[in-house]
Amino acid sequence: MRDSKKGKRPLVAERRYGSKAQKPSPKKAAPAKRKRAPRKKPKGNIFTRVIRWFLRLIWKITWRVTAAACAVLALFVGFYWTTLPDASALVDGRARGSVTLLDRDEQIFARRGDQFGGPVTAQTVSPALKNAVVATEDKRFYRHFGISPRGVASAVRINLSEGRGPLSGHGGSTITQQTAKLLCLGEEYVASEWENEAAYVADCRRGSIQRKAKEAVYALAMEVKYSKDEILSIYLNRAYMGGGAYGAEAAAQRYFGVPASDLNPSQAAMIAGLLTAPSRDAPTTNLQRSHDRAATILRLMGEQGYLSEAEVTKWQQNPAGLAPAARRNAGGYFADWVMSTGPEFFTRNTQEDVIIRTTLDQRLQRAAEEALIYVFENKVREGSKAQAAVVVMSADGAVRAMVGGRETRASGVFNRAIQAERQTGSAFKPFVYAAALELGYSPLATVVDEPLTIDIPGSGPWSPRNYTNDYRGRVTLTEALQDSLNIPAVKVSESVGRDLVRRVASDFGIVSDLADGPALALGASESTLLDMTGAYAGILNGGSSVTPYGLVDLRLQGDDAPLMGTGGGIRERVIQDQAAAELIWMMEKVVSQGTGKRAQFGDREIAGKTGTTQASRDAWFVGFTADYVAGVWMGYDDNTPLTGVTGGGLPAEIWRETMVRVHEGVPARPLPMREPDGVQTKGPEQQNTPSSQPRGRDIPRTTEGLVEKLLRDILGVRDR
Repeated sequence: MRDSKKGKRPLVAERRYGSKAQKPSPKKAAPAKRKRAPRKKPKGNIFTRVIRWFLRLIWKITWRVTAAACAVLALFVGFYWTTLPDASALVDGRARGSVTLLDRDEQIFARRGDQFGGPVTAQTVSPALKNAVVATEDKRFYRHFGISPRGVASAVRINLSEGRGPLSGHGGSTITQQTAKLLCLGEEYVASEWENEAAYVADCRRGSIQRKAKEAVYALAMEVKYSKDEILSIYLNRAYMGGGAYGAEAAAQRYFGVPASDLNPSQAAMIAGLLTAPSRDAPTTNLQRSHDRAATILRLMGEQGYLSEAEVTKWQQNPAGLAPAARRNAGGYFADWVMSTGPEFFTRNTQEDVIIRTTLDQRLQRAAEEALIYVFENKVREGSKAQAAVVVMSADGAVRAMVGGRETRASGVFNRAIQAERQTGSAFKPFVYAAALELGYSPLATVVDEPLTIDIPGSGPWSPRNYTNDYRGRVTLTEALQDSLNIPAVKVSESVGRDLVRRVASDFGIVSDLADGPALALGASESTLLDMTGAYAGILNGGSSVTPYGLVDLRLQGDDAPLMGTGGGIRERVIQDQAAAELIWMMEKVVSQGTGKRAQFGDREIAGKTGTTQASRDAWFVGFTADYVAGVWMGYDDNTPLTGVTGGGLPAEIWRETMVRVHEGVPARPLPMREPDGVQTKGPEQQNTPSSQPRGRDIPRTTEGLVEKLLRDILGVRDR
């Protein structure tokens, strides 16, 4: 029997339906199909339905077009993104290099070309500069994506309210867009493809709608490629900030003499103010305008929370001052001249950063400028258009100062010291007497001052006259020079030979075409003030010619070895030491006793010569002490005659005022002159006079040449 306690095997039904057998419930009947409700008639009239349909169509078209435009925009942005280099490669975008000019003490006095002080970043510049730039140029810089719709809308509104076109005037550009423009949208400058750099820059600055659209796309690509600080760093390095300075570092050094990391809020505000109009607002152009602009930027910095109200007031009341070098802006004419004397590929069109050491002495430069201003303000009638130029140099031809016109601190303008070729007048006569002394004539040899007529083939008779229209009879060569007598000078020139006079003058550095006729002795030839001053320097140094120079050496920035040295200095001997020393003695009498008395100052020995051309169109005074040579020219640019001006007048006074300032603190030294044999000193208050027959024969009464004179002597023929 089976044990009844054992559990019964479950039935199949139990396994299928559970412990309790249950019958499966019958299938539910399918629900009855619901009747479709009748379609409601659309509300509204036919016009409303058309409008709704049209709006739905516009929406469908709009989102599809927008999606397509975004896709195209993304493609363009992606393309530009692939062309963008690393941010560090974009900091220096100059097409030209820079030239920095140092004076004789190796202090910077001028800059040319495109100055770049070195790369900076948004982190290394002064926080004040970073904040000033953002506050001024793009206060939402750190919040937008490269384009500011709000800024564009505001700019359009302002332009329309001011009566301009929507895109004329204010552009609403962000710093990113301005940086894109500075990068010229990635188009590098290639000299062979453009007429000049200015044309390239003008094309980069075009404001057409197509250009603006391309600029916006490029800006978006920059936002994708670079961080905000990298974009700001590129902007701070490439922006032009006036005065030839590109970038914040160059501007900080140019205007304040400090690195960009040390700028205070007042200085930073002034630099940030240059970004809108760098040439017009440069502090070296108009310091007051720069201060006014900086005060506005300081206020903006306060409104945007970068400065407290007290700080704004403090820095507005203490505006930034210029560095001494920026204030002086000395030697503009001199710098232009030095740039013209160097090789073009290292000066005017350099691609490198170049350092040029020069001969300029800034103290002497200020002396010449102040002297010229003083005389014109106190001795020249108001409204006069007369011009003047001054050159100061050492006896070896090293130019220490140069003023090329009454605009004493101008640059890039007409330089009368080197560009104006004018008749020299009696300032040429020392070369006539130099030729005579070299041939053995004594300063005490005599010549007759009397009416003279010379028959010039092809021109007819020529009769020179003295300035005073009188005649002195027999005079020494020294007296003829000191009183600037014309007839004796012509006789001396004709006696020694014009060819020799021309040779002496040209060897001393008078390089222009010299006159062929007898008027050569009276300065009918033309020369520049620089060449005349250099020729007189040759007399001072003992009779050796000099080549005036201002460039000492030229080297690339960062290099120790110069690429080239000076191209000037003392050259070949022209006349002997004795002749030069005696000529200096004669020229000293011009200042101490003759036409150049107004050049005297102090107890210094001074030698020089006045010069006045026909109809007083040019007036000269060129002279020297034992230390410096200086030349002064005065006249009108259009050759209008001067009124009541001779070389012994205003030019001599300008010379004196210049040299008084030049010799401040310089001990007096005697001139290297030699008194000729036969001079008897009568006493301290009396002039030296000849006491016996001087060395060399007297100049003949006729105008025959030296060869003819020698033949007459050999044949024993005497002057009548």
